Amino acid sequence: MQIRLATRVSPLALWQARHVAGLILSHGSDREVVEVGIETTGDRVRDKPLGQIGGDGLFTREVQAAILDGRADAAVHSLKDLPTAPISGLCLAAVPKRGPTGDAFVSTRHTSLDKMPRGARVGTSSIRRKAQLLWRRPDLEIVDLRGNVDTRLRKLTDQGLDAIVLAEAGLVRLGLAARITEILDRAWMLPAVGQGAIGIEAATDLTEAGKEIAKIADASTHAQVLAERSFLANLGGGCLVPIGVDCVPVDDKRFTMRGVVLTPQGTERLEGSETGNLSDPEELGSRLARNLIAQGAAEILGL
Repeated sequence: MQIRLATRVSPLALWQARHVAGLILSHGSDREVVEVGIETTGDRVRDKPLGQIGGDGLFTREVQAAILDGRADAAVHSLKDLPTAPISGLCLAAVPKRGPTGDAFVSTRHTSLDKMPRGARVGTSSIRRKAQLLWRRPDLEIVDLRGNVDTRLRKLTDQGLDAIVLAEAGLVRLGLAARITEILDRAWMLPAVGQGAIGIEAATDLTEAGKEIAKIADASTHAQVLAERSFLANLGGGCLVPIGVDCVPVDDKRFTMRGVVLTPQGTERLEGSETGNLSDPEELGSRLARNLIAQGAAEILGL
């Protein structure tokens, strides 16, 4: 018997699928775990900014479809790419222990973001990163940067950029941590919802394969991402909006979550924080969203 994992075929996506396969086997499964490679809309269209291609699900819809049509037992996602709107017939079956959650500044010219000259050119495909970078340094020129991790690192040189910003987790997972110049201070650069986490979706009516996958869940990570996704959902936002969030455990029962909402050009910024119980993460996310809505978040996001 097999467990079939649907995954994108980028190097990072394959690393994640193989990491999940290793976790499944380490939890005692005697099944063969195989990959079902899927090309998504986000993979096919690489010459346009993400916001111009379409809405949420650019890197997930086709992968999810593989479960629904029976080609796969589960789908492995970078959780920050997974929309918060539920898909009928699918559930978030497991979230393994989270990796690093920071945003990595990578440069061959400058030792830190703050030491770059005025007008420096910084590459990123993330609206969240762009807004926070411009809030911190409104003088920067932000250049849209698409492609997998290796492609973006190559474009740093090929396009003569001063720096690029990537997820710390992706660089670490691909053995490229040495390329990191600086981890941006999360006092002002808050991560994306689900950043550094891997989400495994399965059929809502868990099959035997789905039940084996559920064994690899990490309870603390799962609670954190449920809180973050609740925060995003209650703000009415999606993956392509300038929203950041950061969860920090207080003790084994509670954690504090900070959230930020910005205008796309970083000219306005609202921030709040709430502390809640791991046992009710979605209530915490909802409460933080209400905090920011009361400050005017809906108007900033144009909702």
